[in-house]
Amino acid sequence: MRKLFILAALLLSGAAHALSLDQLTNKDAAGGLKEALTQGAGKAVDLLGKENGFLGNPKVKIPLPGKLEKAADTLRSFGMGKQVDELETTMNRAAEAAVPEAKKLLVESIKKMSVEDAKGILTGGDNSATEYFRKNTSAQLGEKFRPIVQKAMAKVKLADKYDQFAGKAAKFGLVKEEDSHMDNYVTEKALDGLYLMIADEEKAIRANPVGAVGSLAKKVFGSLGQ
Repeated sequence: MRKLFILAALLLSGAAHALSLDQLTNKDAAGGLKEALTQGAGKAVDLLGKENGFLGNPKVKIPLPGKLEKAADTLRSFGMGKQVDELETTMNRAAEAAVPEAKKLLVESIKKMSVEDAKGILTGGDNSATEYFRKNTSAQLGEKFRPIVQKAMAKVKLADKYDQFAGKAAKFGLVKEEDSHMDNYVTEKALDGLYLMIADEEKAIRANPVGAVGSLAKKVFGSLGQ
């Protein structure tokens, strides 16, 4: 197990040139990479899939779409602040409820990762692992997220009014057509937020593999310096 963490950290670190890509054919090396990615993806899901995971994080908080976000201030000035806040809160709570469903699919995509996939991640950009996840999980995650979002949004009658209003607004270019239905909009924003947080975790692992991978790796690397 220690070997897995050592290899994962070294492989993801841009400064680790001592290991060649050919070594990824080694089962332990590929396993170490998968171990690091599993931890990073899991952490992203855990950060978002809790109360205020979206609502309390400005980086991923879901606003009203398009120009309706700017119109929210006007609505508040007309005494509709409570309704606007209720809608925004429900949108973000729906995303928080849906995200935990991602962990299983993300882990499955890592297990299916080939040696060539792993090499592509290592030779790619800082978000190459994130793009791997997006390519292999976004469609399935969208299918899993949508019914959870629909259930959460159904509790707020304002969501139906939004669909009616946004449908008209889309005709005038105030809202994108694909965003004119609340369920679709929240589902897409939940996916965007998830991949954004995964990208942050990937950058953290690449920048500081010892600290990002886990406490066991810290102990291992500490012993290597002795």
